[in-house]
Amino acid sequence: MDAGMRRLEQTAAAAPFSLEAWSCLQRGRVEQALSHWVAGDGLAPAGLGEAMRYAVLDGGKRLRPLLVLAARAAIADEVPSPGLDEAALRAACAVELIHAYSLVHDDMPCMDNDVLRRGKPTVHVQFGEAGALLAGDALQALAFELLTPGGPTVPARVQAALCRLLAHAAGHAGMAGGQAIDLASVGRALSEDELRHMHRLKTGALLQASVLMGAACGDAPSRALDALGRYGAAIGLAFQVVDDILDVTADSATLGKTAGKDAAADKPTYVSLLGLEQSREHAWELRQQALAALDDSGLEDTRALAALADAVVHRAS
Repeated sequence: MDAGMRRLEQTAAAAPFSLEAWSCLQRGRVEQALSHWVAGDGLAPAGLGEAMRYAVLDGGKRLRPLLVLAARAAIADEVPSPGLDEAALRAACAVELIHAYSLVHDDMPCMDNDVLRRGKPTVHVQFGEAGALLAGDALQALAFELLTPGGPTVPARVQAALCRLLAHAAGHAGMAGGQAIDLASVGRALSEDELRHMHRLKTGALLQASVLMGAACGDAPSRALDALGRYGAAIGLAFQVVDDILDVTADSATLGKTAGKDAAADKPTYVSLLGLEQSREHAWELRQQALAALDDSGLEDTRALAALADAVVHRAS
């Protein structure tokens, strides 16, 4: 490496990290890819493509894709790898498709019966219940199609690892299982351990998988993988604790979804169990656990992951 290149790298490393600038760049990549991949060819029949795009595009924090890309950046090899970079972008979009499909189904009358999501009518309100059900089904299938592109660009072992991580996080041992517990817990008083277990599955599993999928797009040492798993678990639970706080402190216009719906449905939450102030303290403790895990990772540049941990705890919507 020549002296000029070394000085450029040192300057970049010393520059303060801007989550806003980094997130803007990464969200742009994700939005462009989603717009291309989600029924962008116009071949989905009978209005299905329109419902799919409505469910995914033009809204959402894109936290899960950002976690994928931040973890990929943290473990990226010194030698650039276009194939693994493509794998990370595909993983970022795939996890967002699973998240979007879960929201479509979660909002339906047979589940939470909500009419507002991301500041606009929910998919079943806009396209009917059957249209929403099929859109969710199609988004789930498309997620795994994205993870398994033809050709040699993305190594087969990486494709398999990404599919396994996402399927596990979305299924009975993850998000779907947590949703089942949530529905069965309406009107019941859960212990803190029971509530934690429900939310680690319902919300935390997909957030943790986002981090691990980013790490799977490279050759991270076992120490780093363990630490990133702990980071993802802490962030996943912190997100839900803050969600419970916002459900009672923010309005629907700010949230982009119906505020106060958990209390109205008599669902157990961290606020109903611990109270507002103790819930806020718990979210801060989880942030500290996430940052401690990054310190243990041995990775040189975890600034994006650390900044996302702060953003999760301090978010207002």
